Amino acid sequence: MSEKENAKKWLTDNRIEDVEAFVPDMAGAARGKVIPADKFTEQNMKMPEAVFSQTISGEYIDDPSNQEDRDMILVPDYDTLRPVPWSVDPAASVFLDCLRLDGRPVGTSPRQILRQVLELYEQRGWRPVVAPEVEFYLIKSHTDPGQEVEPPEGRLGRTDLSRQPYSIDTMNDFEPFIMDVYKFCEDQGIRIDTLSQEMGPAQFEINFLHGDPVDLADQVFLFKRTVREAAIRHEMHATFLSKPMADEPGSALHIHQSVVSTADGSNIFSTPEGEPSELFYAFLGGLQTYIPESMLVLAPYVNSYRRFQTYSAAPVNLAWALDNRTVGLRVPQSGADNRRVENRLAGSDVNPYLATAVTLACGYLGMVEGLKASEPITGSAYGGERTLPWNIWFAVESLQTSAAMRGTLGDRFVDLYCGLKKAEYAEFEHIITPWERELLLLNV
Repeated sequence: MSEKENAKKWLTDNRIEDVEAFVPDMAGAARGKVIPADKFTEQNMKMPEAVFSQTISGEYIDDPSNQEDRDMILVPDYDTLRPVPWSVDPAASVFLDCLRLDGRPVGTSPRQILRQVLELYEQRGWRPVVAPEVEFYLIKSHTDPGQEVEPPEGRLGRTDLSRQPYSIDTMNDFEPFIMDVYKFCEDQGIRIDTLSQEMGPAQFEINFLHGDPVDLADQVFLFKRTVREAAIRHEMHATFLSKPMADEPGSALHIHQSVVSTADGSNIFSTPEGEPSELFYAFLGGLQTYIPESMLVLAPYVNSYRRFQTYSAAPVNLAWALDNRTVGLRVPQSGADNRRVENRLAGSDVNPYLATAVTLACGYLGMVEGLKASEPITGSAYGGERTLPWNIWFAVESLQTSAAMRGTLGDRFVDLYCGLKKAEYAEFEHIITPWERELLLLNV
């Protein structure tokens, strides 16, 4: 039975009425169509390629390589067909791959960008393995952008403004929401490992089981949609904004990454004797060398840079260390088979495909170029020199002029992505903030 026939049978067996067919855009949002299930497998779907040139506010930027506003051919990835558990009527979702009319992949699709980086690994006989950790806040229902964000009331009818990391009681206060998240994830095949209370009030972290990078990026993408829907059910909102509250820690998307040999499945970060390998140190060296040039992908918005504040549970430089959460590049304690690097720089506001692609691209370049890592530090890295970009404009310039990122991600993607971020920053610059009105309006 073909993939299409299997999909048709699955839709019928599960009495699915509609299919949400989508592609992740540059912001990591779903763009696509809702199709009646009985017509889904027979549809020849198309969508404008310009969905990848939309800013976060929905505006289009000029794309010199797509002046014709041409269509893409959308091909369902049937392996990703799964139920939409919160839908009132039985519904399913599926990811779409984007092709040109001649059958070539669309090079600006975030899902394709990640696959492109994975192909570089495959050519070397390597296969990356990743495990994301995603942080988010629950907040009171929020519709007024001029209003400060506040934590919601729990089931006990109170708002806890204290910081209670790893508190079981705090998690129990939101048990009905958490149970819905677990159920929705199980229904969709999202493989959650653990959930914990984080540093901020009503801030949580979900750890995913390790696996294939595209599959894990798919799971993070679906998880964000799932958490938002579950929160709405309980008259709250969920936010993945990197820094939603001024005096509280930001939210991150940590990416654990290792690389195995496709020949025998061994972890190439360890020698046969169980010691760290030269490739392990080179991978670290690649991250330290090239993350500054690709920081725009790991911190994509003006707000993202508010998270990088000293002593606010976020890294401020590219130091690395063993089992040290103050550094940007942490190596957890593990056995030789599980030796890995945790990139702690990305915010939870990232596109998971692009963030995963970039961190793997940096590590890949380090290994093929034989780069050297710095010496590991001891003690806190918060007091060290800040080596990360201070603002988004510096990050735009760094990515735009990066020969390394152009070589791995492609010129067209880099140009389009930088153009999007310039447009978003220009939109932000036109806004007069409450701080300016409060402190400058009548005092200068």
